[in-house]
Amino acid sequence: MKKLIYTLIISLSALSTAFAQNKPFKLWYDKPAGRWEETLPLGNGRLGMMPDGGVNNEQVVLNDITLWSGAPQDANNYEAYKNLPEIRKLILEGKNDEAQNLVNQNFVCTGKGSGGANWGCFQMLGNLDIKYQYEGKDKNPTTYKRELQLNNSLAITDFTINNVHFKREYFTSFSGDVAIIRITADKPGQINCKLSLSRPERSESQVKGNGIELSGQLDNGIDGKGMEYLTLLEPVVSGGKISKDGKALEITKANVLTIYLSTKTSYKDEKFRQNAILLLNKALKQDYAIEKLKHQQVFQKLFNRLDIDLGTGENSALTTDKRLALYYKNPEADLQLPALFFQYGRYLSISSTRVGLLPPNLQGLWANQIHTPWNGDYHLDVNVQMNHWPLEVVNLSELNLPLADLVGNMVPNGQKTAKAYYNADGWIAHVITNIWGFTEPGESASWGVANAGSGWLCNNLWDHYAFSKDINYLKKIYPIIKGSAQFYSSVLVADPKTGWMMTAPSVSPENSFYMPNGKTANVTIGPTIDNQIVRELFTNVIDAAKTLNLDVELQKSLQHKLSLLPPAGRVSKDGRIMEWIEDYKETDQQHRHISHLYGLYPASLITVDATPDLAEASKKTLNVRGDDGPSWSIAYKLLFWARLRDGNRAFKLFRELLKPTQRTDINYGAGGGVYDNLLSAGPPFQIDGNFGATAGIAEMLIQSHEGYINLLPAIPDAWKKHGSIKGLKARGNYTVNLSWKDGMVTHYQVFSANGSPVKVKVNGKLINVVSSKKTG
Repeated sequence: MKKLIYTLIISLSALSTAFAQNKPFKLWYDKPAGRWEETLPLGNGRLGMMPDGGVNNEQVVLNDITLWSGAPQDANNYEAYKNLPEIRKLILEGKNDEAQNLVNQNFVCTGKGSGGANWGCFQMLGNLDIKYQYEGKDKNPTTYKRELQLNNSLAITDFTINNVHFKREYFTSFSGDVAIIRITADKPGQINCKLSLSRPERSESQVKGNGIELSGQLDNGIDGKGMEYLTLLEPVVSGGKISKDGKALEITKANVLTIYLSTKTSYKDEKFRQNAILLLNKALKQDYAIEKLKHQQVFQKLFNRLDIDLGTGENSALTTDKRLALYYKNPEADLQLPALFFQYGRYLSISSTRVGLLPPNLQGLWANQIHTPWNGDYHLDVNVQMNHWPLEVVNLSELNLPLADLVGNMVPNGQKTAKAYYNADGWIAHVITNIWGFTEPGESASWGVANAGSGWLCNNLWDHYAFSKDINYLKKIYPIIKGSAQFYSSVLVADPKTGWMMTAPSVSPENSFYMPNGKTANVTIGPTIDNQIVRELFTNVIDAAKTLNLDVELQKSLQHKLSLLPPAGRVSKDGRIMEWIEDYKETDQQHRHISHLYGLYPASLITVDATPDLAEASKKTLNVRGDDGPSWSIAYKLLFWARLRDGNRAFKLFRELLKPTQRTDINYGAGGGVYDNLLSAGPPFQIDGNFGATAGIAEMLIQSHEGYINLLPAIPDAWKKHGSIKGLKARGNYTVNLSWKDGMVTHYQVFSANGSPVKVKVNGKLINVVSSKKTG
């Protein structure tokens, strides 16, 4: 039957890629932050600032995304490949525990790996401490409000004390690349405070003229002479005066105080000192109001591309911490909170990512410690990938480019690692990396020899092409994904039981199993995630080679290897997706990782339409795994259920994710949630839970991985009454607006660069439409 083709006619005014926000999105509180996990995160992709809004004493934690200890290292064991035949032999004989012992002896990185100073970590930059004095007897304010305006990338502290109204504005300028704090009072001469800069280690703070300099050099783990940094503080006053008080500056009787902070590190910048001074001087010459306006204009070019409305509710007007406390019990009383959390995720992505710099790490760019949890590095077995999952669909596509740069820089090291451990072609990265390009196995076989890292990164790189269809970008990443495919192609081992070609040795990330003899092991042949990643990667490289008219022989070789791989998913006797090639008993059925469902998300190897049996097996897998875990794990489960088109179960996971927590311990099990400032808790703070949930909400509203655009594929009952979203993206470089009522799409628009045809599923019906040509 001939399919009906609809042409969408859109008015010219609707063709812009940036949409005015229907309502402001903000976090707000009626008291200062009592801990760092309650402070408000500001960032411009390089600089981070988190003020606590204290009335008498205020601390502002400062960050620079490039500030890392450590240095490049070569921790390859260049004799490791000689042990590979014996390791594989033991695995094929079912002696996984013996193989694992041999891996620990001869097939991990040399030295201390990620536990050593040479590895390094992302570190806080320092603290700005402000001690205030007020004229009058009262020490406590009569009114108080602290807020973060997501639409404007601006934090504000506003209070009245001794009948004087004070206001502080904070932002990290997207225009001037400096951090700025402006303090005003509604009566003259009321601003009195002391300013100081400090850092727990490797720092020197001194007053120079009317400013303060904080400088130092981090430990590289070799000779102590690692990355250098310089932070400059300069106050500008209207009225009053500035004087020196030891290592602090004292401000007295000012009408207005504006604090400028300029920071640079030596990361890829030999002239960092001069550049820090240049940025400061430029900012000092700029009128404050103009600087703030320019900052907001640059930020809003990204943020305003998308708007979402899920409704309001009786609790929407409460402070953010009170809303959180009530949400789990009665989510329908606050329909706006999911939209706020969604936009907060977009805000955090914009604030922690800048094209040309580093991608966000485990904490984005915000840290208040010298030694951040898990080194604040890049974990390659889900975390850094999750950080980037929402970017395409929420219309922040270019923010994927720093990850592509990070991966590209890993390739030369990964080629050395491939030769050292596998005597293989191409390149490999295992479980963890840092800004120094580490690709070696981790220091323990139980997690360190996972083969999935580099292939999984290639999924992220491919995703940007799938959404953007940017041929020049494809040309850039093709050598990277080709090299990864060459590695896997050259290391696949034939399983004598099945004849399938698989990776060995490898692990299912961080998980273990019981062997038939009752012993436990991690190391195995062909964990399901590896089989899925290799299948997806080979398919993508063949597609890319055909598109670019390259490597015909490689295409044939990979196509042949595809026919020898295990299926994308295999079902165990109890109806679940098997995590390993053997139907091993798990040591922990509620393990935080669910790596064997990689084919469901982020890949599209398991879908409701094409593989219904595997989709059902995925549901059984998730039911056994349970709904609790660290925040990133809860967010991943949310995504899985969205892909399975179960909106209510996905929403249940969202509620689980928004449970308030105060815990900051290192957690590997149940107990995730969010802090009062909506940052996700593992615990401790890990930003991937924020980004994973943002991707999950988008996946509930739109999906495009099955060859068509599916509108409202997993909308939960709680959001069905009415809503709208503008500016979502779909694969093929389509932009989508839609609105709904009672769970049914009432209006939608699809835009593309060329007005091309596309399939859209609307209210369960698959139709062909011609997208409107986007002119703006």
